[in-house]
Amino acid sequence: MREFIYYSKNAVTKGNFDTRELMKAGRMDIVCQMVIMSFFVSHNLREDVKLHLIFDGPPDAPKHIEMFPGKELESEEERVDISKKDVAGLIKRLLYKYRPMKKIEAFPGYWIEKKGLVQVIEELKEKGKEIFLLDKRGEDIRDAKMKGNSVFVLGDQDGIPKQEMKKLKKLGVNKISIGPCMYFASQTMTILQNEIDRREAGKSEEIEEGVKNENNEN
Repeated sequence: MREFIYYSKNAVTKGNFDTRELMKAGRMDIVCQMVIMSFFVSHNLREDVKLHLIFDGPPDAPKHIEMFPGKELESEEERVDISKKDVAGLIKRLLYKYRPMKKIEAFPGYWIEKKGLVQVIEELKEKGKEIFLLDKRGEDIRDAKMKGNSVFVLGDQDGIPKQEMKKLKKLGVNKISIGPCMYFASQTMTILQNEIDRREAGKSEEIEEGVKNENNEN
């Protein structure tokens, strides 16, 4: 499973925003793009992806939305299908489901709670996750060694606040770069997904080649 965190400094933290005016909702339009790029490929939905959305905008920051639409359910009837045209509507419903002092599974595979970026990363590190922050000055992703438990952190157009960055540095978060250019967050997600796809495909080919060699030796 691959795991991502998207931090939005201005995304609104209550569900009373107008889905027809997403730019006015703290650039919720970018949030929706990130959801689409996280889960959708042509004619299919990625089932091995978990996405964390951190909203730090008004009026009740922070909010942490966790999305895992590929979660195994006891019954397929429980599934809340995510659709490209109604991502904003889903986020709106999730924000309305928030309850103070609780982590609520609003729908099967979708959770919401009041939690900030640093706390989410601290908890993931406690679970043994390796955290990578996308940063132009980081190590080139093509040279970076990654385990199968990696979590990738992406910021919005304003980036991660300096105060939060200092805390992430103390936590030993690794910085990686996808290249010399500055990309939109959604473009960064696409490039990142492609890199992981290639790595996973390469591992599969290595395993297949190893099995063939073993059979030939026998």
